[in-house]
Amino acid sequence: MFTDYVKIYASAGKGGNGAISFRHEKYVAAGGPDGGDGGKGGDVIFKANPDDNTLVAFRYKKKFKAENGENGSGARKYGKSGKNLYITVPIGTVIKEANTNEVLADLNEKGQEATILKGGRGGLGNSHFATPTRQAPRFAQDGEPGEERELVLELKLLADVGLVGFPNVGKSTFLSVVTSATPKIANYHFTTIDPNLGVVKSKYGDSFVIADIPGIIEGASEGVGLGLQFLRHIERTRLLLHFIDVSGQEGRNPVDDYNKINEELKKYSEKLAKRTQIIVANKADAIQDENAYAELEKLAQGNNQKIFKISAVTGEGIDELMSYVSEMLKTLPKENLVDIGSGSEEKVYRLEEDEDFEIKKVGKEFVVTGEAVDRIMRRVNITDNESLFYLHRKMDEIGLNQALKKAGIKDGDTVKIAQYEMIWED
Repeated sequence: MFTDYVKIYASAGKGGNGAISFRHEKYVAAGGPDGGDGGKGGDVIFKANPDDNTLVAFRYKKKFKAENGENGSGARKYGKSGKNLYITVPIGTVIKEANTNEVLADLNEKGQEATILKGGRGGLGNSHFATPTRQAPRFAQDGEPGEERELVLELKLLADVGLVGFPNVGKSTFLSVVTSATPKIANYHFTTIDPNLGVVKSKYGDSFVIADIPGIIEGASEGVGLGLQFLRHIERTRLLLHFIDVSGQEGRNPVDDYNKINEELKKYSEKLAKRTQIIVANKADAIQDENAYAELEKLAQGNNQKIFKISAVTGEGIDELMSYVSEMLKTLPKENLVDIGSGSEEKVYRLEEDEDFEIKKVGKEFVVTGEAVDRIMRRVNITDNESLFYLHRKMDEIGLNQALKKAGIKDGDTVKIAQYEMIWED
């Protein structure tokens, strides 16, 4: 089964909690704090694997979670970091954030990796919070949660040449002639369900890969039929062979067919519509009206496009076409779907550590939001008095206390941060 689009849910590991511990040694009357830090949570890393061909495995497993970090312990012992979770996908897989459709990684090379979700940082043990005035802190930080989100995996075939055109124009027959691929071939008006890949025989020059994309129909760019699934597979191709039936046996107009297919390509992607295109006038052995072909040839000349008259059945014109294609590919560069950074094979996606916060006043309640305060709250034990002193100090350091005063907060007003509500006392 060929599967090229799946949604999954993945989460990185939670960081381990810091430990609250004190030294207990013989002949040491007042042992100091020695709580160790929690371990970091495991990351979620995707890796391109040449042995995978489809995304079908993700139809049966859709939830993935990296290992949590271990809690710290006494004697300043650090918790063990959680193991990273490696998820293998086929070469050519694009990873997107499901809600925003943002491209996070484009894995188009063997062994390429992308860290998509970062594990939470481990909490600090109480040994970090000792001061001259607080020599025995009885609080520690909790570990941070790991990043989690719904992801979309899209497989876009890695082919040099894409065959496009309406169903039943002879693409599958052509692929079987010029490569060792064995697509199902029949005189049906509906399209092949799965894309077919084939490697071109060496007699035409350097070898290259051709993808027979299932026949495109009108409305494909809006998702009619399986249009969107098919169109994504020609995004990577460097060259398009646009197959058109010029036999006239079914009453089709070659120029109309050409315009309709290109309109679908343009609606789907302006970039794709500008891809180098060669017109392949197929079924030349059965032409009933030479005028129809002449009009198509005139259109090709007007668009400054090459046109080849061939017959996939008899072999007419195929050698000339493939030799030309082989030479053209030497001049067309390969390109990624997304820039993953110069000089780096790894794309890292994570939330920025934004130190800003926002205050909204609702009656006598001041609601504070923002990553800066959320990060602090995740590390504080709100039920411990010493931990609360630490909280107030950190709020002062990031400027929140001053900002609340500027916003007009008064004694007795409520401050809401995350799921907690506190009464302000100046």
